[in-house]
Amino acid sequence: MILNETYTLSNGIKIPKLGLGTWFIDDDKAAEAVRTAVKLGYRLIDTAQAYGNERGVGEGIRTCGIDRSELFVSSKVAAELKTYDSAAKSIDETLEKMGLDYLDQMIIHSPQPWTEFRVEKRYFEENKEVWRALEDAQAAGKVRVIGVSNFLRDDLENLLSACRVKPAVNQILLHISNTDTALVDYCKEQNIQVEAYSPIAHGEALKNPAIAKMAEKYGVSAAQLCIRYVIQLGTVALPKTADPAHMKSNAEVDFVISDEDMKLLTNMEHISDYGDFNMFPVFSGKPLA
Repeated sequence: MILNETYTLSNGIKIPKLGLGTWFIDDDKAAEAVRTAVKLGYRLIDTAQAYGNERGVGEGIRTCGIDRSELFVSSKVAAELKTYDSAAKSIDETLEKMGLDYLDQMIIHSPQPWTEFRVEKRYFEENKEVWRALEDAQAAGKVRVIGVSNFLRDDLENLLSACRVKPAVNQILLHISNTDTALVDYCKEQNIQVEAYSPIAHGEALKNPAIAKMAEKYGVSAAQLCIRYVIQLGTVALPKTADPAHMKSNAEVDFVISDEDMKLLTNMEHISDYGDFNMFPVFSGKPLA
């Protein structure tokens, strides 16, 4: 069963292959979503300072009936925080807000503030400062695993050139038709575990006839094919949902996509329109207007 399967990170800590993403789950609904997911067997819960639901997620973690040590809880330092002091303070605030003694994972949400996402200014020196705050938080026992999100190869190389602890993970937008194989391969070379957010392309993959046809071949839903795809790439899948039925079906992915079909899915024509989600920099590649 996929919910029992894990990867081993560079520091020896195990991370589940499938987790629950909580983006767009309201704070007042997050606790129940977490409790439901844990009851179904999920052990990895992913949130972020920017999601505005850390309090609710923390409540769910504390009241789910499972020992804290059995869960893997992840959050992210807000993209706009680019100094040592602001990042360090935010980690303490996250712990306080969630009511937890430690986080299993804390990562930098983006190499640039969202209003400057993928623009010329790269924030290389600033990210080194934020990274130092994460290293210190890990050394103090506040965080077990530290990493990054939305980092490109040169963003990673910048940190690797001056770090005490190498990033253990890089959480990126990854789904059928949007697979940066060069970046995934580079992360593997550096022993950085890739985590795939929006593996169902925020629902857009469900509208794709080619994906639907392939899913039919395997007797699964399009969403299940999408989740299995990123897992077979060796990445952590983080589909987000508050719907118990979707949580359950998202975990029913114990089938195998053939090598031939994996190649077809990797090279599938890119989904260029994410609908309402085009406004978010991670989907458009452009800064916020």
